[in-house]
Amino acid sequence: MASQTTHNVTGPPKATKDNILEIGAAATQSFWPIKAICAHLNAFHVYASDTSRSVEANHYCTHLSADVRQCLIYDAPTNPARLIGVEYMITPRLYETLDREERKLWHSHDFEVRSGMLIMPNPNVPNAAWEIAETEEMKEVIGLYGKTYHLWQVDRGDTLPLGKPELMTSFTKDEQVPWDKVKDRDERYGVETSRKKEARKGIEGVEIHEDADSCWEE
Repeated sequence: MASQTTHNVTGPPKATKDNILEIGAAATQSFWPIKAICAHLNAFHVYASDTSRSVEANHYCTHLSADVRQCLIYDAPTNPARLIGVEYMITPRLYETLDREERKLWHSHDFEVRSGMLIMPNPNVPNAAWEIAETEEMKEVIGLYGKTYHLWQVDRGDTLPLGKPELMTSFTKDEQVPWDKVKDRDERYGVETSRKKEARKGIEGVEIHEDADSCWEE
């Protein structure tokens, strides 16, 4: 059978035997690492090598400890979705133990949180009620540092994860943000970034280490 693109992935559609295997595996295997995922966050990642490029990222995160989180990054909150990268998040206490060159690979979350751009989608709960829980979580996320690599450059139309992993970072100022992308995201999720920004005014900003967000250095 000739190769084709399905959900922007090269290859023929899944065969019936694949579906049967998936059903059997889901019924009999534990999948414990996946079941430990406790949060879905949505934001935008920026290519450290080219800050004019950004991509929407759906994070599915697990808490490994009070100081360390790990997230699988997908291009969409659907099934199937492409696994496009990974992100690790650590507390300032751990970040400050790293050497300078390592610290430069990590990005802050202060702007993402206080701008309202980082969200926790939940279509099953009314926005007003969910924002209370979401805002509490943002109080934890705001001080974390993230290290992110993307393996699949879906923004340029790749149908396979090609090339070397790309270090990603986050936006740190209003003028860096492609707000048209944020508006499109908000419409799809039925949220308002501006409203979330207002709801988070009570979240105290954090002091960001000078070595973080290094790709924005002039």
